Amino acid sequence: MSNTHPAGPAFAAAGDGTRIAYRRFGRRGSRQRILLLHSLAMDGLFWEPVADRLAGEADIVAVDCRGHGLSGKPAGPYSAAQFADDVRAVCTAIGFGPAVVAGASMGGCVALQFAASHPGSTCALGLFDTTAWYGPTAPADWRQRADKARAEGLRALVGFQSTRWFSDAFREAHPDVLARAVDTFLRNDVEAFASTCGMLGDFDGRALLADIAVPTAILVGEDDYATPVAMAQVLHGGIAGSTLDVLPGARHLTPLEHTDAVADALRGLLARSRTTQTQE
Repeated sequence: MSNTHPAGPAFAAAGDGTRIAYRRFGRRGSRQRILLLHSLAMDGLFWEPVADRLAGEADIVAVDCRGHGLSGKPAGPYSAAQFADDVRAVCTAIGFGPAVVAGASMGGCVALQFAASHPGSTCALGLFDTTAWYGPTAPADWRQRADKARAEGLRALVGFQSTRWFSDAFREAHPDVLARAVDTFLRNDVEAFASTCGMLGDFDGRALLADIAVPTAILVGEDDYATPVAMAQVLHGGIAGSTLDVLPGARHLTPLEHTDAVADALRGLLARSRTTQTQE
């Protein structure tokens, strides 16, 4: 059971009327704010273990991205810019000022887009298990995954996903965490999942990197097959002043496998953003 007792879920309306769900953790009204965006086929509760560590230090909002969790699941196509605008609608609805914006995997792509599209709402950026671009074969690769989900159902992808999510040792030691992730994955709407796969296949945020001017922390698992260390190095090389940490033996979902390290990275971004604001 979480010690943070998240409020909600509550809902905000996106520009097209889609309901976007969010949950609020921690010290509501604190000037230290963290905005969290989950990975593909998860939801805002993905971040609950991290929020537990930071609940006494910040006002924390975790969003269910469009097509996920309790948010609306309109027909696609989807885009990262659309997801970023959805998140901005949540911030506007609740008066959530400039925040440390962080995302894992898909959420990292959205966080990067958010920081570029809404710089006034971003005081620092956390990119975990993230890439700016999945490469030249990405549209076909992601279309293949979407087609498999449509043809065979999401359960057909569980074996592939779970071995990428967590190291072998972690899966064995923490079957409860694996079971919760699998359960969340299987609750997804297949068409919304497929539309999100299409979004990730089309995403190319490389041109955004040079425009990021806030403190940025990049973290990746050493054995991440989905967004390998080389992709994190591209982010690090493209974002001036960013930091890069590689977690030994970790795979793709570091907020769940290495919760303390991710919480520490966010804590560091809170401190760096305070320093930057003081100097301005």
